[in-house]
Order: sequence, then structure tokens, then C-alpha cells
Amino acid sequence: MAHRQAPHLTLGPGGRLRHRIRPEEISNDLAGWLADDLVTPGLLEASSFESAFVSVVLSTDPDPTRAWTAFYRNTLASLATGGTPGGTNAGMAPVHDRAAALAVGSVVELGCCFGFLSLRLAMDGHDVTSVDLSSGTVRLLGRMASELGVPVAPVAGDATAVPLATGCTDTVFAVHLLEHLPPGVDAIVLAEMLRLARRRVVVAVPYELEPDATWGHVRTFDAAALAVLGTATGRDHRVTDHHGGWLVADIDRSGTPSHRGGRRTGGRAGRMPR
Repeated sequence: MAHRQAPHLTLGPGGRLRHRIRPEEISNDLAGWLADDLVTPGLLEASSFESAFVSVVLSTDPDPTRAWTAFYRNTLASLATGGTPGGTNAGMAPVHDRAAALAVGSVVELGCCFGFLSLRLAMDGHDVTSVDLSSGTVRLLGRMASELGVPVAPVAGDATAVPLATGCTDTVFAVHLLEHLPPGVDAIVLAEMLRLARRRVVVAVPYELEPDATWGHVRTFDAAALAVLGTATGRDHRVTDHHGGWLVADIDRSGTPSHRGGRRTGGRAGRMPR
């Protein structure tokens, strides 16, 4: 993150969280502000990140619906314009742009979190189902999708056993999900993605030297690890670098797996918060 002259967030007496964020400023850039101002200096435990995040959003307006709606509207607007340099949205905007370019037909997004990518894809005209393990996050996305007038279908479910029918969608995404899961679980999730998809599965991960606990990461990936996952699918696949790593496997709709090896192309890799 770029250096700021003054922090957005501080801790007052008794550890009370203080901030100067106005309703028109609240967006997912808050994630970076919390990390830079409180977690990195050791003032806030990474385990308290989520609760602090929610409390800040809700403190920007007495009405929770207005607070969350402003958060969503501001984030989507920021992502659409590339974000403020050095901010969380600026880090994720090119990831979302890349995902949008890879989407074909209807979409299921696994590990959607707040659902910003799902909303982007729905606004692009895709039929989107958003899946997340957190039922609270899924309910929030449902309310916000309704407030924003964007047709997204939120579903609470585990990415290792998705409660959706086999072959129910064209493209399945797992964007910045696998780094949150222990080694070995990635193969289970990928198998579920292949079960659901008729045409394509897309995995995106950040490249890190060490898992970033601030964002809940528990493992790292590189291009070689993605290539191993791709080869295990038995499908035509490719691994590329673009603000992290991408694995794209295309489904042979004739039912016969393709065994052509993956290829890697260049690009700028970097750490991307979820």
C-alpha cells in the first residue's frame, strides 16, 4: 500500500477503534487501511480483522442498510475505474477485469465473499450464482443485490461439496479462494468445479512468498503448483500470470478429456488481497 500522511484508523483509550471515514468514502479499500494502520503495526490481531471491518462499515451511517449499500456502491464504482492507486480496489480491479474476459455463458462463483466479482459479471449480462460458506455473507449479498437491482442468486455452501446440480453452469470461478484452504483441499474444490461446469473452470490465486494471515491465507501458490493442478484435471488447460496466477481448464463437451499440456505466458504478478 502507498504511504499516507495520516492513518484512516487509530485506536483510542481502551482500544476503542477510531476513524475519519465518511459515508461517501467507505469501500473495500477499508481492508487495506485496516491492514496498514492497525494489523501491520501490531495494534490489531489478524483474528479481529473481520469484526473490526464490519464495525467500521456500520459506524458510517445509523441505518445498516444505507451503510452497506454505500459500501457496495462505492466499491463497485471504484473497481470500475481502476481504484485509487495503492488501494485494495486498485489491486483487485485488474483481477476482476481478467475474470470478466474469461467468463463464458452462465457463471457460478465459489468463495464469492462480498460478491463484487459476481455483481460485476451479472452487470455484464451473465446469469450468476454466488456461493460462499458464510451464510451471513450470502444474506448480505442477497440484500445488496436487491438494493442495487442486480440479478445475482446467492447460495450458502461449501466449495468442497457445492449444493448445485452437475453441469448446471457454463463457467465456474474460484478467484482468490484456494489460498484460504489447506493443502489438498484445492484438488477437491477443483473436482467440484469440473463437476459443475459445462465449458470452463477458472482459478485465480495471489503469488506470495509467505501466506498473508491478514487476509486469512494459509498457503502459497506459484505457477508450478497451478500447473500440477491443471494436469490433474486431464483437461486442456493453461497457466498464466496476471496480477497473480491463473489456471483455466476448458471442458471437452464431447465427454473425452483432452491431455494437451498447459502453457504459461508472461504478465505482472503480485499479491492480491481477496
